[in-house]
Amino acid sequence: MGDQAMYQLYRETWAELTAPGAQFEVVPAVVRGQTIRTWKNTPASVRDMWLASTAYAERDYITYENERLTYAQTHARVNAFAAWLAAQGVQPGDHVAIAMRNFPEWMQAYWATLLIGGVVVGMNAWWVPNEMAYGINDAKPKVLILDQERLERVLEVRQEIPPVILVGVRIPAGTAGLADVVDFEAAVRAGTGRILPSPVIDPDADATIFYTSGTTGYPKGAQLTHRGCVSNLFSLMFAGALQASINVKRGRVDPTAPPVIPAALVTTPLFHVTANNCAAYTITMAGGKLVHMYRWDAGEALRLIEQERITSMSGVPTMAREVINHPDFPKRDTSSLVSLGGGGAQLQPDLVRKIDETVATARPSTGYGMTETCGIITSISADYFIDKPDSCGPAMPVYETRIVDDKGQDVPLGTPGELWVKGAHVIRGYLNRPEATASTITDGWMHTGDMARMDDDGFIYIVDRIKDMVLRGGENVYCAEVEAGMYKHAAIAETTVFGVPDERLGEEVGAAIFLKPGATLTADELREHCSTLMARHKIPKYIWFVEEPLPRNASGKFLKRELRDRFAKTLTA
Repeated sequence: MGDQAMYQLYRETWAELTAPGAQFEVVPAVVRGQTIRTWKNTPASVRDMWLASTAYAERDYITYENERLTYAQTHARVNAFAAWLAAQGVQPGDHVAIAMRNFPEWMQAYWATLLIGGVVVGMNAWWVPNEMAYGINDAKPKVLILDQERLERVLEVRQEIPPVILVGVRIPAGTAGLADVVDFEAAVRAGTGRILPSPVIDPDADATIFYTSGTTGYPKGAQLTHRGCVSNLFSLMFAGALQASINVKRGRVDPTAPPVIPAALVTTPLFHVTANNCAAYTITMAGGKLVHMYRWDAGEALRLIEQERITSMSGVPTMAREVINHPDFPKRDTSSLVSLGGGGAQLQPDLVRKIDETVATARPSTGYGMTETCGIITSISADYFIDKPDSCGPAMPVYETRIVDDKGQDVPLGTPGELWVKGAHVIRGYLNRPEATASTITDGWMHTGDMARMDDDGFIYIVDRIKDMVLRGGENVYCAEVEAGMYKHAAIAETTVFGVPDERLGEEVGAAIFLKPGATLTADELREHCSTLMARHKIPKYIWFVEEPLPRNASGKFLKRELRDRFAKTLTA
C-alpha cells in the first residue's frame, strides 16, 4: 500500500476543491421529498451545457471515417433538426427515440431533442424486432430516428407498435419501406432558418431514458434527469481536477504548460451512459473532439489513436486489453494518450499494471457506476489505482454511501455488503415500473445490486454482482475473483465465470475461455495455475474452451447467462 502521506494529500486536495466558494462546492437540495447532496455550480440543465459549447465554434467536434464537423457546423445542424422536431409537434417532455449505430447523427439528434425540452430514448441498437417493439410500446416516442438496420427490424413489427414519425439516417435510396420515412438530411434542410423555442427546463425533469442491459427479463427504462446528468458531468470534472491538482503538488506536471485539447475515442454505444454521459459530456464541456467508430476493432482503434491524437480511450476493460495486446501496438504512435481504462466491469489488477507499464504517456483509470446513477459513482486513476488495483475508488462528493446486509442494516467497515448510494445522480425511477422503482430506490437510496466493501481510506472495492455469485455447498464464490486469477495466465485472452447447476452442491463453478492466438492450455494446467491463487472450492470444476471470442451484449459485457445455459446443456445431454 502507498504511504499515508499520499492519502493525506488526496484528502487535503479533495477538501480544497469542495470547500465553500470553490468550483466543486457541495450543497444540500430537496429532490422528490429527500434531502440530497448536489453540486452548487452545475449548469441548470443539459440544454444549458450544450448551448455553452458555442464558444468552441471552429474546433473539431465529431469525426467519423472521412467526415469531420466543427462545433459551429454541429450547432447549425442541431438547431435545424430541433426546429424540425418542434414543427412536428414535439413539446417539452415528449419522447424522441434514437436507434442507430454511433453515426454523427446520434449526438446531433440527442442535442436537438434536449434543446427543445424533449426526452431522448436511447434504444439498444442490438435489439431484435420483438425487443424493438417492446421498447417503442414502453416509451411511446413521437419520433423514432433510425438507420437502415434498425428500420428493417421496425418494419417487421410495424403493426405491433403505436403510430410514430420515422426519420431515416444514411438509408440508401431504394430501400424497402422508405415511403413514409423522413430523410434526416431533408429534415435538417426543412428546419434551417426556423425560430427555435426556448423552454424553461425543470432540473428534475427527465432528460434521457436509457434501458438497462436486459440480460435478465425485460429491460427497464431508467429515467435520467437533467440534474442527474449534469451532476455526473461535474463528478467527472471533479475527478479530473483532483488528479490534476495532485499531479501539480507532487511536481509531476508543469502548471504553466498550455492545456491539451482532449480527444476521446468513442468505443461503446451511445445509448449507454459510458459513451454518452461520460465521454460525450466531458469532451463537449471541454471543447474537445469525439472520434466515432463504425464498430469496435482494436487495430482500427490504434490507427485512430495515432491519426486523431486521442488523449483518452475508455470502454469495457477487454477493449484496453485488446489494444495493448494487439500486434500493431508497437508500430503505432500512442504518445497522445493520457488516460486508458474502462468501465462497465472491473479492470483486473494485472490489466491496471499492464496499462501503466505498456503505454508510456497514459495512466490507468476507471470509474464504477451504472445507468441508474447517470454514470459514475466512484473514480480512481494514476498512482492510487496502481496502489489499489482492485479498488474502483471513493464515491464522488455528491454521494452518501451505505454498505448493508440482506436486512438493510449497515455492516462494519471492511465487511462486504450491498452498496447503496444517495445523491444528485440517482435516477427518478423506471419508466412505467412503479414496483421496480419502489424496490430499487428506498427513501432516495439506490440499491446498486453490487457486493462491495470499503477500506479505511474510503476507497470502495466491488466484490461482485450479488446475483453474479456461485453458491457452492454453502460457500460463496465471487466470480470476479476467480476471473481475476485466471486472467493472470498468459494464454488467456477472455474468460468469464458462472454457476453451473449441481445436484450435490447446488452449484459448481464453471468457466468459458477464449485463448490468445497460438496459445495452448489444458483444463488441468489451468486448474494447477488457479490452485496457487485461490482456495480449492473456487477453482472451476467445469472448463470450456471456445474457438471464437465470447459473446457480449451491446454494452460489451459477456453474456454469462447465455454461456451458462449453453454449456450446462452439454452436461445433461
